[in-house]
Amino acid sequence: MITAAADGIGKSIARAFAAEGARVHICDVNEAALAQFRKEFPDVAASKVNVRSEGEIDAWFDDALEDLGGLDVLVNNAGIKGPTAPVEDIELEGWRECLEICLDSYFLCARRAAPVMKAQKSGLILNMSSNAGQHGFGNRTPYAAAKWGVIGLTKSLAIELGPYNCRSNAICPGSVKGDRINRVIQSEADVRGVPFEVVAKEIVGNQSLERLTEAHEVAALAVFLASPAAFMINGQDIAIDGHVETFHIK
Repeated sequence: MITAAADGIGKSIARAFAAEGARVHICDVNEAALAQFRKEFPDVAASKVNVRSEGEIDAWFDDALEDLGGLDVLVNNAGIKGPTAPVEDIELEGWRECLEICLDSYFLCARRAAPVMKAQKSGLILNMSSNAGQHGFGNRTPYAAAKWGVIGLTKSLAIELGPYNCRSNAICPGSVKGDRINRVIQSEADVRGVPFEVVAKEIVGNQSLERLTEAHEVAALAVFLASPAAFMINGQDIAIDGHVETFHIK
């Protein structure tokens, strides 16, 4: 089960698991993206779900668990960039929306997945955090706070689920190539009053490997973490960001 997987990183993860022969059930809130996903992957179940809604998440789990007959891997992937502004200019509504999607939905899904995995004594919860959850991110405090929270949730789930032979890990991508990071860069550029190219150069300049991460690279990591070879990897926040030591935009 993969949240927000009709496009972007989630779609790449769904594609990678399906290619390995896994039965996959995704959800997304974007109807146009879902329609396109269903055309590309007619054998993959895809449901319209707003992850801000506890009821919609519960209904999705009821349907997916019946469809799949169990749950080996949950990928909490839903996220938005949240407000981009100095902390004093951020409204509480924007803060709450970001945390509801980027953190609350992860809790709501984990709450449903945990008893299933504990009962079958196997399973993996993969939570998509970010290197912003490892280093912080100026002008994006709601997003960074949510992603730090995701890591705390992940490590706590690992403690709870470990005795049942189940695992929990957080994947922490850096800036992933695509429309989403372009919107992030443009928002930062707008706040600072500088060209898009200035912020884009700063982002890769923070990395030892100076290029954007590819979505398929994140997907490959997810598949590896779900494999038997990764069984002893538990409770970890794993960066895939070209080596960022200090994430800092001037």
